[in-house]
Amino acid sequence: MKRVLIVDDEVDLCLLIKNYLSRKNYEVYTAHTLSDGFRKLETIVPDVLLLDNNLPDGMGWKEAENIHRRFPNLVITLLSAYQTPKDFNKDDIPVNVLEKPVSLTDIEQYL
Repeated sequence: MKRVLIVDDEVDLCLLIKNYLSRKNYEVYTAHTLSDGFRKLETIVPDVLLLDNNLPDGMGWKEAENIHRRFPNLVITLLSAYQTPKDFNKDDIPVNVLEKPVSLTDIEQYL
């Protein structure tokens, strides 16, 4: 069973994604700040990270490179309502980008 960590300050969106993925037999965890997300990354070691771009305590895209360095096998997908995917393309790290609003089926494609 794949472990998914969702780091997004939109509590309702986290719940919606968590419920959907749980029904699809994923083990899903949530965090609503970068700092809480970092703590959970260390303890649950997920396979996939769904990371909001704009969080109360920082920008997800700025942390994606650091996260990738520490967890090189982690699949990282940024969820962004503010930028287009071309703004996040980095050749040195594999980061997927989904623009909000996202569909649940789109999210599942990146797992």
